[in-house]
Amino acid sequence: MDFDWLISHPEVLLLALAPIFFICILLEWQYGTRLNRLPANAAYHWPEVLCNFTLAALHQASDILTGLLVAHLYLWGFGWRLFDIEMGVVSFIGLIVAQDFCYYWFHRASHRVRWMWAAHVAHHSSEHMNFSTAFRQSLMYPLAGMWLFWLPLVIMGFDPNWVVFVVLLNLGLQFFVHTQAIKSLGPLEWIFNTPSHHRVHHGRNAQYIDKNYAGVLIIWDRLFGTYVKEEETVEYGITKPLNSVNPLVVTFAEWRDMLTEAFAKGLSLRQRLRVLFAPPSTAVQSTVRPMTSKSSAAQTESDAAQVNESR
Repeated sequence: MDFDWLISHPEVLLLALAPIFFICILLEWQYGTRLNRLPANAAYHWPEVLCNFTLAALHQASDILTGLLVAHLYLWGFGWRLFDIEMGVVSFIGLIVAQDFCYYWFHRASHRVRWMWAAHVAHHSSEHMNFSTAFRQSLMYPLAGMWLFWLPLVIMGFDPNWVVFVVLLNLGLQFFVHTQAIKSLGPLEWIFNTPSHHRVHHGRNAQYIDKNYAGVLIIWDRLFGTYVKEEETVEYGITKPLNSVNPLVVTFAEWRDMLTEAFAKGLSLRQRLRVLFAPPSTAVQSTVRPMTSKSSAAQTESDAAQVNESR
C-alpha cells in the first residue's frame, strides 16, 4: 500500500491493521482459554465478542459518514492556520506528541462531562478485559464532540489528513493495552501507557475510577495528577452495569437515561444543563426536588444511592 495514498485516505488505516489485531486476538485466546493462563474476566465470551465487533463496525461507519462534514470543518480551520508546517520526521513526532496531549484531554472530558460519557460508556461497559474490548467503541463519538479536540492541531498548521492519520494511529496503538496477558513492561511504564496502566483505567474499584486517561504516553497523567498504579485486583466494568450484549442497548442506554432525566418535568434550565454537562457521578443531583422536613432524610438517602450508581 502506497504511504502517500494512505495519508490521503487515513480512514483505512485501522482496516489495514486489522490482520494484526485478529492475530493478537487468536494468540490471546489460545494463551488464556486453551492454556488457561489468564483470569476468568479475560475470557472470550462469543456473544460479547460479536457485540464488540458490531460496535466497531458501527463506529467505523459513523466515522465515514460524518467524515465529510468534519473534513470541511478542518479545511476551514486549516485556512486560519498559524504556521505552515511541512511534514518530516521531527514534525511527525511533534504531531504524535501534540495529538496525544489532545487525546488526554478528550479522554478526560469523556469521563467528566456526561454528554461525552454517554458515548464513551460503551467502551467501559464490558466486565471483561481482553483484546476484543478495544473494538468496543461508540458510533456516537461524532455527536459527543470528539472531533473538536483535534481542531487546534489543524489551526496550528498540521495538514488535516496527517492529523486524522495520527488520531487513528493513536487509536490503533491503544488496541495493544487491552490485555491481561502482559503484567508489566518495566521502565517503559514510566513513559508509555501500558496494559497495566490501562487495566486501572477500566476498573470500577473506587480508587481506579477516572484515572489513567493516557492514549500512548502516561506522562500526561503523571503531570496532571490522574495517575494511579495497578495494585488491587481490577474489577472491570461500570458501577451501573448494562447486563446486555445488544449493541444498540450498549450504545444508547446512557443517552436514554441522560435525556430522560434532562427533560423531566419541573426542572429549571440550569438543572437540565447540569444533567447534560456535569460529571456523570454528580449530574443526577440536578434532578433533586425541593425537600420537605418530613421527607428530607429519605430523599437524601435516595439521592445518595442514585449518585453512587450513576458512574
